[in-house]
Amino acid sequence: MVTAASSLPQRRVEHLDAAYRTAVRAKRRRALLFAAAFAVAVILAAISAEVDLLKLADKIGNFTSYLGRIFHLDDGRLVFADIGEWYWGISKWSRLLLETLIIAYVGTALGAAGALLVCFAAAANLMPKAWIRVPLRRFLEFCRTVPELVFALIFVIAFGLGPIPGLLAIAIHTFGALGKQFFEVAENIDMKPVEGVTATGASWPVAVRFGALPQVAANFVSYALLRFEINVRGASILGFVGAGGIGQDLIEAIRKFYYSDVSAILLLIIATVVVIDLVTEQVRHRLIEVEARR
Repeated sequence: MVTAASSLPQRRVEHLDAAYRTAVRAKRRRALLFAAAFAVAVILAAISAEVDLLKLADKIGNFTSYLGRIFHLDDGRLVFADIGEWYWGISKWSRLLLETLIIAYVGTALGAAGALLVCFAAAANLMPKAWIRVPLRRFLEFCRTVPELVFALIFVIAFGLGPIPGLLAIAIHTFGALGKQFFEVAENIDMKPVEGVTATGASWPVAVRFGALPQVAANFVSYALLRFEINVRGASILGFVGAGGIGQDLIEAIRKFYYSDVSAILLLIIATVVVIDLVTEQVRHRLIEVEARR
């Protein structure tokens, strides 16, 4: 069988071969330059962060030994030898874990509701007025850029210890994060339904309600569920600064070297997050299937 290359004149074949080799060499040079630049950036970052590999190697045993200690009871037995003693505080920890879930749930609900109210006004295809759209986007950036821990610390000072600071911190951060995701989804909708509703003389809110919202509702719920998963983990950490939930007992156990309590609380949090992830994953997949069938 005669190939296309063999049917070309020899000079043409040599020219194509030379062009191919030049292109390959150029691609390799770009890859090497990128790798070198990345290596330099990593080295500079390590120097700036004062990374000491010798110290890391010397102290790594402290980390592994700590992991060993948290899985031993005070009398030296493995925690699995006496589950009752290991989970002596299960009733208290369960109440605190429920408080963490409530903080995450209410914070997610408030943040998602706020994001739903402003996302359409922040979408370029739905809101042509820049004086409305741009400030909203900047405000969403502020809400999601400031870390939840910073908001929690501010609210702890304002409202005192308890779940309220954590709830508010999660709600504000969720508002900023979901607001961006929501308006990006809204910017990718089909504008024909919106234009059709507008053509009937309907107001902007009515056009958005009946022309845009049905197209994005499934995606909005999916993003909100995903954010709830993230917020459950975040609410656990906020307890470190006194913002309620099981994080308060976890940081206390770490500070007071209650090793077996640390592992018990951590496994309780991990198990809860895994269950929530599995449940919300199934719900999101159902929503995606429903949206695909439309």
